Amino acid sequence: MHRARTAALGASVCVLAVTLPIPALALTQCGEASWYDHAGQPTAGGGTVDPTTLTAAHRTLPLGSKVSVENLDNGKSVVVEIDDRGPFTQGRIIDVSRAAAETLEFIHDGVTQVRIASVEAKHKTASAKDCR
Repeated sequence: MHRARTAALGASVCVLAVTLPIPALALTQCGEASWYDHAGQPTAGGGTVDPTTLTAAHRTLPLGSKVSVENLDNGKSVVVEIDDRGPFTQGRIIDVSRAAAETLEFIHDGVTQVRIASVEAKHKTASAKDCR
């Protein structure tokens, strides 16, 4: 918990900030995935992009969370750790590392349809047919 006091125009204001944990992805998300290889670039998680690791970028999932990514075109899946923010292309839900794209077998296509779900989620709410 953080407390801060400020004075504006003679009025005293107390601001109370509470940090709450962000829940892991509870619902399955379906959409388009792409891959990236910006080796050595900084990540939002404080590290650097390593194309040989199983990592990914997501706009809102907590950094450090793990998600299963399933390629809906071939059934291949991989667990990745969210270590960056993105993708910044409209319509895409996740950017995976080169190693993850190779595992999912869409390295040559560049993009594919996927379903992502938290590995901590107890119930998956969408099936492959729900993603089409």
